[in-house]
Amino acid sequence: MASLKNLLRTNLLFSLLLFSSFSNVCLADDNYSPLDSPEFFEGLNTFTAVYSQIKQLYVDEIDDETMFKNAIQGLVEGLDPHSSFLDPEDQSDLSESTMGRFGGVGIVIGAEGSFIEIISPIDDTPAYRAGLQAGDIILKIDDQNVNQIDLEEGVKLMRGAPGTKVKLTIGRPDIAPFVVEITREIITIVSAKGLLLDEGIGYIRISQFQNPTAKLVKDMISELVTDNNKKLDSLILDLRNNPGGLLNSSIDVANLFIDREGIVVYTEGRTPNSKVTFPTKQGDILNGAPIVVLMNKGSASASEIVAGALQDQKRAVLLGETTFGKALVQSIYRVSHGAGLGLTTARYFTPSGRMLQRPWDGTFDEYLTYSLREPEVPVHAPSDRKLTDSGREIYSGGGIEPDHFVTGPIEGFDPSRFGRILQARGEFVSFAQRFTASGDNRVTLDGYGREVVSRGFKIDQRLLDEFKKHVIENGYTVDGEAFASDIDFIRAMIHFEIDTDLFGEAEARHNLFAQDPQAQFSLTVFGEAEALLGLEAAGSVTASR
Repeated sequence: MASLKNLLRTNLLFSLLLFSSFSNVCLADDNYSPLDSPEFFEGLNTFTAVYSQIKQLYVDEIDDETMFKNAIQGLVEGLDPHSSFLDPEDQSDLSESTMGRFGGVGIVIGAEGSFIEIISPIDDTPAYRAGLQAGDIILKIDDQNVNQIDLEEGVKLMRGAPGTKVKLTIGRPDIAPFVVEITREIITIVSAKGLLLDEGIGYIRISQFQNPTAKLVKDMISELVTDNNKKLDSLILDLRNNPGGLLNSSIDVANLFIDREGIVVYTEGRTPNSKVTFPTKQGDILNGAPIVVLMNKGSASASEIVAGALQDQKRAVLLGETTFGKALVQSIYRVSHGAGLGLTTARYFTPSGRMLQRPWDGTFDEYLTYSLREPEVPVHAPSDRKLTDSGREIYSGGGIEPDHFVTGPIEGFDPSRFGRILQARGEFVSFAQRFTASGDNRVTLDGYGREVVSRGFKIDQRLLDEFKKHVIENGYTVDGEAFASDIDFIRAMIHFEIDTDLFGEAEARHNLFAQDPQAQFSLTVFGEAEALLGLEAAGSVTASR
């Protein structure tokens, strides 16, 4: 039976997967066989001796299957944060995650040791609506400590039947652990959503890269063009908290916007077949209309491929925070008895020769908790410096740095510790449940006594006072000074959660856009994005394209 640790590490692999290659394993070049070296036989003798001692002397009897599985896991997991041994069940999980449909609460997770980390909540899922965030630590599933359950128990507790509830005990830095009760659903992921903003500006948010993502984006562009009287003047591409996905999907998305000869990304590894170049296809569906890309520390893997390609190919201006820095190629090999091996076989590089992978010192915890750390001033070696063909200075080996640094880890805002606690404990989500709307068919008897709101409602002083009362009733102390400093964030989050619950995510995000500091800043740099292509006038998309 596989360990929960292995399952969760595998889920991290799935969430950050860039490339899947199903083939027979071939791990060494043709000129070298590791099985005939003196070092191999010496190591094998040591392994055999240790194995024998454990079998004879360990306090508990351990079967051979478990012994070999543990040995394989240790061999693989010591390589890097993303290589992993895959059980047959893990392989099935991979198919579910890449096709965009699976059961559960709607989170991308990773783990090491005795805890589970939420890499990213998935938009419009129970976990997202419950207020869970990237970087949250799951300490318990119901009443079970994570380090006390095996694979099958963990899967049953986390996934369960739709409509049933699961309690997750959540830890967050500088915050006492708290419990969130979540109702399970069948999670059908729509990986990209779009809307039309004022003045011919399109907005597309990609939550992860799946097989259908590029087609979804292309169809959305067509819809936005139609909705805006046959033209679209500019586009905001939101990749914030996008943990990655499939390489081919990210390449297809990037190629939707590039209309010049070159490459999207290339890989280099130790073996000849690991060196692959992925060319551009020269088919910009925006016809040169300026693009601004939003990104943050939760943007990883395939999302970094898209951002890096658009930056290097002088196609977009990047705004936000430096991305996660995950750019290792995981090839999936079938080995024996339905098991597989997720092995790092190469590294990714942007067109300018920039390596995206962030350094790893062997400390898995430090690596995964990157998104929790305070922003740091980047320190680069002269050898890391690269130049795009437009003359932009960029640096290798630490994710994608934006053209404009604008800190905003929570929906574009950078609140104080007090505001982060309110978000972490789901206070905005729970407060939103006090409201209903005329014609809301989802609310029947449960809606009795709820306050009715209409579209266009305002977060006035009365609602702010009610929110304070709500927080106090839940046992928390309201820091008046911090409340005042976070007032814009608090207003925006209350409005967003009520909108999401009553009027849908699209309307909620449209309204939030007007308050989102990162999004608002993006409106000021379209001219810069336009100038990258040397355009004399704003590009536009026409229906004839």
